[in-house]
Amino acid sequence: MEREGTEQLSSSLLAEENSSKNDLNGSNSATAVLVFSTFIAVCGSYICGATVGYSSPTETGIMEDLGLSTAEYSVFGSTVTIGAMVGAVFSGKIADLVGRRAAMGISEAVSLTGWLAIAFSQTALLLDIGRLFTGCGVGLLTYTVPVYITEITPKNLRGSFAAVHPFMLTIGIAMTYFIGAVVSWRILALIGTIPCVVHLVGLFFLPESPRWLAKAGKENVYETALLCLRGVNADISEEAIEIKENIEALQQLPEGRILELFQRIYARSLITGVGLVLLQQLGGSIAIASYASSIFEKAGRLWFFGFSVTVGTIVMSVAQIPMTILSILLMDKSGRRQLLMVSCSGTCFGCLLVGLSFSLQDIRWWKGLTPVLAFIGLVTYNAFFGLGLSGIPWLIMSEVFPINMKGSAGSLCNLVYWSSSWFMTYIFNFSMEWSSAGTFFILSSIGGLTVGFVRKIVPETKGQTLEEIQAVMNPAIVKG
Repeated sequence: MEREGTEQLSSSLLAEENSSKNDLNGSNSATAVLVFSTFIAVCGSYICGATVGYSSPTETGIMEDLGLSTAEYSVFGSTVTIGAMVGAVFSGKIADLVGRRAAMGISEAVSLTGWLAIAFSQTALLLDIGRLFTGCGVGLLTYTVPVYITEITPKNLRGSFAAVHPFMLTIGIAMTYFIGAVVSWRILALIGTIPCVVHLVGLFFLPESPRWLAKAGKENVYETALLCLRGVNADISEEAIEIKENIEALQQLPEGRILELFQRIYARSLITGVGLVLLQQLGGSIAIASYASSIFEKAGRLWFFGFSVTVGTIVMSVAQIPMTILSILLMDKSGRRQLLMVSCSGTCFGCLLVGLSFSLQDIRWWKGLTPVLAFIGLVTYNAFFGLGLSGIPWLIMSEVFPINMKGSAGSLCNLVYWSSSWFMTYIFNFSMEWSSAGTFFILSSIGGLTVGFVRKIVPETKGQTLEEIQAVMNPAIVKG
């Protein structure tokens, strides 16, 4: 017994010594190549935000210049979601077939084409085609960017680096609102091409994902890419062996198709990945972002503070930025689950305040303060959404699926995300006409449901390699 205890202590000390050695050698540190690769990758995240936010500040200008009706402009605005669904269907397979880096290049070429079509369009048809193309690019990028970052980052930094994706998405939306207030819609579309070009050029200098290279059978190349990311003096032997052993275990299984995801061995991964992105959208994120101005209008102007609807919308969007920065700082310290539960609790409370505001408005109580209550509720919702819900579902989705199923799983999760986004944006106005208070009380209850889902189903992945996560999520595969 004493001998076993001594052996366990020795093993523990050896593991700790190896871990410390790896840290000193730079295998778990943020190298210049890793930081540069992440920066170039999240140019795609910025484009996603710019694409989503483009239709809000350009509505009046486009309708006046091209003579569009409200219905025609609504088609233009919603086409991006349809394009994103198309891109989502193929995102995983494209990333698996040509690699993460090439998939991002294809995404940017499609997005660049779309922005140029919008900028030079003279008819509603070309405008809608351009919007469709930008949507397709977004559908591809929302999968490939977080997966690439997750696969190139060491376990102790993965959460913080992956959180840069939603941060840049938020910056993309906010910057589009600000720039769109001072330039024409055509100039704004041309500005949208700049991050596309930066991303395309930068991709030539990025290393490919070592895990994708290993899966593709490029054994010598994947170790070179891993060494490039970890630093020339880093000890990558342990990580390289772990990747190789995991790939060899997965190669015994057939290449994953979407229907094969519904096997029992993938049940927990599937429920976790699909459940998070579905609840994220059913909680109203894209609907509130799309219709923030009309919500403020319905709640009443904030004459108490002298705020207009435009100012209220900008304040709401900016409130998400500092909370997203806080998420980056806390991701690898507090963990994913804790941040998610706090984030969901905050969005639940924010929607509850907005629902209470509309309820008081319906019964004609405190009419002067109900707009203030709605404003506080929407700002609270957006701030806490940025703390976790905006990015952690994508991070966890990229972590919990084995690499042989990641392409199919990514396509499915991405499709569920954009389908539910379209559904929520379509029904939201009808729901608000039925009952504004009831709509936000429902959204609040979904936020509460998400807290329970995270607590019971979602695993904590902080500080674990992707291979260690698979040992927990899919033990039958690892043992096999």
